[in-house]
Amino acid sequence: MSQINSNTPMLQMRGITKRFPGVLASDNVDFDVRAGEVHTLLGENGAGKSTLMKILYGLYQQDEGEILLHGKPVRLTSPAHAIAQGIGMIHQHFMLVPTLTVAENVALGLKSSRGPLTDLKTVSRRITRLSKTFGLQVYPDAYIWQLSVGERQRVEIIKALYRDASILILDEPTAVLTPNEVDDIFVIFRKLVRDGRGIIFISHKLQEVLDLSDRITVLRHGRVTGTTTPDKSDRHDLARLMVGREVKLAPDKHQVEPGEPLLVIEDLFVYGDRGKQAVKGLNLKVRSGEILGIAGISGNGQRELAEAIAGLRRPKSGRIMINGHDTTGYKPGQIRKIGLSYVPEERMKDGAIGEFDIKENLILLNHNHNPFCKKGFLCFGEICAHSKRLVREYAVKTPGIDTMTSNLSGGNIQKVIMARELDAEPKVLLASQPTRGVDIGAAEYIHERIAEQRQQGTASIVISEDLDEVMALSDRIAVMFDGQIMGIIERDQATRESIGLLMTGETQAPVETV
Repeated sequence: MSQINSNTPMLQMRGITKRFPGVLASDNVDFDVRAGEVHTLLGENGAGKSTLMKILYGLYQQDEGEILLHGKPVRLTSPAHAIAQGIGMIHQHFMLVPTLTVAENVALGLKSSRGPLTDLKTVSRRITRLSKTFGLQVYPDAYIWQLSVGERQRVEIIKALYRDASILILDEPTAVLTPNEVDDIFVIFRKLVRDGRGIIFISHKLQEVLDLSDRITVLRHGRVTGTTTPDKSDRHDLARLMVGREVKLAPDKHQVEPGEPLLVIEDLFVYGDRGKQAVKGLNLKVRSGEILGIAGISGNGQRELAEAIAGLRRPKSGRIMINGHDTTGYKPGQIRKIGLSYVPEERMKDGAIGEFDIKENLILLNHNHNPFCKKGFLCFGEICAHSKRLVREYAVKTPGIDTMTSNLSGGNIQKVIMARELDAEPKVLLASQPTRGVDIGAAEYIHERIAEQRQQGTASIVISEDLDEVMALSDRIAVMFDGQIMGIIERDQATRESIGLLMTGETQAPVETV
């Protein structure tokens, strides 16, 4: 861990206040960064982290307060102005052109020493020097499309360093990395702070925050609720500061003896949108009363597997059995009648209709069935009673069941979808990225409801890129890489390191299908 080597902060944000119509996004926030430290900004969605960083990066201007860089007041009016002041931002979603080389991406937007001609040799030489200095292992002539996710992350860092950034804003930089890639990138971050830079780290992964940070500032509802250090806090302390109450980071799971397999997948091949094999000869069994977690980096066939199970994508070959029925090639409605409930990866694309109100989304899949419909007419009394019950049981925060679903937070939209799917009393539950982008409080609630399904005898699959989530929920963990199951590990035998190796395809464990 780096040592803070200066009493005078590189950056000071004093009394920052930012208002939007009807929302106080930043409320008199104080935040600073010293040379040679990692200062983490932590908070739930909507806590004000993004607003504060957009002000620092010149995308917004504060209504009140001041920003000081190296002790001097500055008004940052644009990202270009922020970059010129030594502030670099590494975005969660990479800002790279896939068809260009590393050197060409770095040179984009910069003045060339050769006037109208780009001096790529000079750019490449400097990239090589930076790469060696900080252990980035970036090759200037490589095309972006040829690089792994971890290598693209390094290119983003090179872009910021090439522009002489002394303060780096890291916005969820580990969201798409394997555990082993996270370890590698943390080594690089520590080298950067030892070189005298200041890092602002934004992440929702509490263990990573504790591992990397020198200081941690927590925001809630636009205000600072506390500043602490890793030696004085643990994950539970940070969660309590974020939410304002005690939070269970892993659900209670009662002892349940798994029963017979309710989902059986045999030699499944599925093609992706680009006509290439996305799932390659996959075999899997999930038993009654267990949760099988599927871990893996995005893009390794998880989405295509989920869509094939749910009937949204027709397999090329192989067989899918749900609750004793061969559902291969069935339509989604037929599969749902057999006993599958599906919580999709993209909640607003596949899970809910934003222009419909809550009650309409809650009966979306069975509106034409008794008791909601009789003789072709909707029974609004039954619909309202049913919707009010689910909103109450699933703690959906809403003014009422007539509220447009698009007006809800991401966590509450996900609760609506979970309520609809679990109320169907499924034999098999398929939940893909169930807490992606939701608050820690909503995630806690969703995890509890998924864990409860074990006691109901449901066979559950949880597909997630969040390894903490997979390890907290699962009885067994299957790891996908390049469309295949690399191994299935019992939860009590799984470690982040063993799963991380499987996620990169570097090793393969014995696959136990039952």
